Amino acid sequence: MATLVLDNGANSAKIGYSQEKVRVIPNCQFRSKTSRLKTFTANQLDEIKDPSGLFYILPFQKGYLVNWDVQRKVWDHLFGKEMFKVEFVDTSIIITEPYFNFSSIQESMNEILFEEYQFQSALRINAGSLAAHHYFHTKPSELCCLVVDSGFSFTHIVPYCRSKKLKEGIRRINVGGKLLTNHLKEIISYRQLHVMDETHVINQVKEDVCYVSQQFYKDMEIALSKGEDNSIVRDYVLPDFSSIKKGFCKPREEMVLSGKYKTGEQILRLANERFAVPEMLFHPSDIGIQEMGLPEAIVHSVQSLPEGPPPRDNYHDFFGGGGVITEGPTTRRTFGLFSRTSNHSEKQEDSSC
Repeated sequence: MATLVLDNGANSAKIGYSQEKVRVIPNCQFRSKTSRLKTFTANQLDEIKDPSGLFYILPFQKGYLVNWDVQRKVWDHLFGKEMFKVEFVDTSIIITEPYFNFSSIQESMNEILFEEYQFQSALRINAGSLAAHHYFHTKPSELCCLVVDSGFSFTHIVPYCRSKKLKEGIRRINVGGKLLTNHLKEIISYRQLHVMDETHVINQVKEDVCYVSQQFYKDMEIALSKGEDNSIVRDYVLPDFSSIKKGFCKPREEMVLSGKYKTGEQILRLANERFAVPEMLFHPSDIGIQEMGLPEAIVHSVQSLPEGPPPRDNYHDFFGGGGVITEGPTTRRTFGLFSRTSNHSEKQEDSSC
């Protein structure tokens, strides 16, 4: 019996048979401004000649599956003749769901998978649990791990011990890939060019040029420099969907640091935006979200766990999820954790004196 694995994310779906190649497609429908009467589903996005100003129809809202009509159409496309040609009478499915999913959503999903599609068996599981299972399987000597799952709407910190999820240690930050993309749209619209309707294009810009700074204030000083001293600034060529189908970052040696380009390309010049946007994951309060940043949430998660074996400092953490398609989050998280655990230890020492 074949096993189909579907990571049913709020923005993209990862799907494939076990031990085979995985495909990543949009988990939504689209309407374009040039073909308003036609609705495109999942990877039919490639058929749109001009994807500027796309209108998204999402099955998920605030991280939870609520629009079953859209989700059915996406699944019909995935399971049908155009993609995986699933033989339901001989197929089981492993499908991901959000942490602390509502029972009503779980019941609806079971009903659709068994009664409408007639899968032989189904396993609903969190994406972090699959990542933890893989970690313990490849490293059998490890007892514990901490999964940082940064998705479209949320970022979750989830501790696992002996393959068991410890619910009392789960923490959620209301910052995900959607918020980062929207914030980048606002910054670019205020500083350079109105792009509030260009979610598809700016999401690609975010994934191509943004990174997590290891030394935020030092990079900020460099971003203020002029000419060749500014090693951070990048020029991003926007697509026109005729001669340029996809945007790209100009090579450093081709950048015009003073004056204007003679070509007719539409250019975005990005400096501190490259690292200031991902910084929201570490300091949500910078944009008015009064919540813990990622390092504080990790410390808070580990400290909430019961004392005793295995020790709290025995947790190894790793990143997952579609919201961390940027460079550097793991190293930056290590610096942040070191500073916060050091400050916590100093405070404990001071109080004991």
